[in-house]
Parts: sequence; structure tokens; C-alpha cells
Amino acid sequence: MAFGIKKEELSQWQNQVKNGNIAILTHYWMDARFPNCYSVTKVGCSNINKLIEWGSKYHLKANWIHRDKNYPHFDLFGEKQKEVLESEEMWDQIQRFNI
Repeated sequence: MAFGIKKEELSQWQNQVKNGNIAILTHYWMDARFPNCYSVTKVGCSNINKLIEWGSKYHLKANWIHRDKNYPHFDLFGEKQKEVLESEEMWDQIQRFNI
């Protein structure tokens, strides 16, 4: 279940992904499989090769990509989420979601 983002934020992320840009969006999230994670960061791009190349600098494996037909993306949480958000200087998301 996702919450804590505005419809316009999601729409912007979706448009960026569809346009072949690397797009980063964090939201609150609850999933019983990950009981200690309260947010997830989705890094998407419709250009799979570009997404793979971007992910390689963070040691993300291509087979970790959620290959959604419209919005392919990595799901990041925990330490990897924090590492990526800091490296990408996404300070607003770090602060907003208390990462």
C-alpha cells in the first residue's frame, strides 16, 4: 500500500519515466514481507538500457528491475534507499520520509 504522495507527484514521475528519463519517487509503504521498511523509493525509466546503466553505479542488478510494461523501475528500501537518495542529492525526500 502506497501513501504520502500527491497525485501530481505521481503523475510527474510517470511522465518522466515514459519520456525515457531517470525518475525518482519516494512514498510511504507497508508490506508484510518487509516489516521494518516504512518507505520505498522507485527509480524508473522506460529506456531499460539507461535504467540498467544507472543502476550499475549503485550495484543494482538488471534482474531486480520490476519490468512493468508502462513504468519499469527499481524498488529501493533500507540502506540502499538511503545510499541512493544521498548520492542523488534527494534531500527533500530524505527529510520528508525521515530516511
